[in-house]
Amino acid sequence: MTLPEQTPETAAPVAPALAADPNETRNGVVAALTAYLLWGFLPILFRLLEQAGSVLIVAERTLWSLVLLAVIIAVTRGYAEARAVLSDLRRMRVIALSAVLLVGNWLLYVWAVETGQVLEASFGYFINPLVNVAIGMIFLGERQNRMQTIAIGIAVVAILIQAWGLGKVPFIALGLAFSFGFYGFIRKTAQAGPVTGLFAETVVVAPFALAYVAYDIATRGVGVHADPGMMLLLVLTGPATAIPLLLFAYGVRRLRLTTIGMFQYLAPSIQFLLAITLFGEELNGLRLLSFALIWLSLVVFSWDSFRQRLRATA
Repeated sequence: MTLPEQTPETAAPVAPALAADPNETRNGVVAALTAYLLWGFLPILFRLLEQAGSVLIVAERTLWSLVLLAVIIAVTRGYAEARAVLSDLRRMRVIALSAVLLVGNWLLYVWAVETGQVLEASFGYFINPLVNVAIGMIFLGERQNRMQTIAIGIAVVAILIQAWGLGKVPFIALGLAFSFGFYGFIRKTAQAGPVTGLFAETVVVAPFALAYVAYDIATRGVGVHADPGMMLLLVLTGPATAIPLLLFAYGVRRLRLTTIGMFQYLAPSIQFLLAITLFGEELNGLRLLSFALIWLSLVVFSWDSFRQRLRATA
């Protein structure tokens, strides 16, 4: 990864930051930090919705995101851009593929929260930037310098130790990291902004989501939909998806990418702390060592990226 990585909801081409202005910079910091804080605490919402089941949560999240994004596009008068994307067959083929990866990422993440595996999920998002580097090396022929290669090597050791500590291959961590890594890789070729792109992705998935909700009600009854509190939480999954995305899009236009890069580990760090405090997940010595190594690899990689950016600026 040569640019700071975003969360699954924000993988899109990033516009260059606006000219430096103290007020704009401050607003950008507040927006970006708020976005990462919201993403970090997202597992709490999914844990409260545990009885709904991961598939229904993702289906409802898709539908309520579509509703909110449609309202946002209407308010911002983004009809022309949305129509241009939806009517472009080439872009929609790319978006359909990215939508499948995104929904797969959502399903795996919600299921991880539901089954008490938030630690492994946070590990996945810690290794995601380095997975992006590997994707760039394999599919784009990008060459890495010695420090970046060392960072990747440390990450591989961390993954092996994590597998040893778990007693199995960390499928959740690897699945989240690679699904989102390929999502970002594919999504960048769709040439759609963050709001319009996510709207198009939810349009692709919405018929399947609606069909599943109808099937769930037909076979299991109204279930959680009859509970006003649960229904409110399901509706909130829409804003929980779209609002951080919009805050991030606002912040990234007003901040240097190096600043965004320092924020990107906030969400998985919060998830890590939630897992061992609020959710009571076990952190044995081997798993702690694996996290220590992945943090070391990220320090090495981030420092190298920062050093290169300073050199380029000079």
